[in-house]
Amino acid sequence: MPTVLRVDGFRFFFFSNERQEPAHIHIESGGRYAKFWLNPVELAQSVGFNGPDLTRLRDLVTANERNLEERWNEFFNS
Repeated sequence: MPTVLRVDGFRFFFFSNERQEPAHIHIESGGRYAKFWLNPVELAQSVGFNGPDLTRLRDLVTANERNLEERWNEFFNS
């Protein structure tokens, strides 16, 4: 479960067994969890995050989308 980014207490990661799914990123912080598709950036799932948190996370994913996709591709295409 590679961690690819840490920002403001949020850990961005993916599971190594999810090659069959489109590129996405998991985010966790303090027992809360979210999953965003990367292209286009879209919330797939959330547990415990409120609306403002999800807006912040979407902004972070969007700002880092290129890097997150590159990391996904490096891991799963190697």
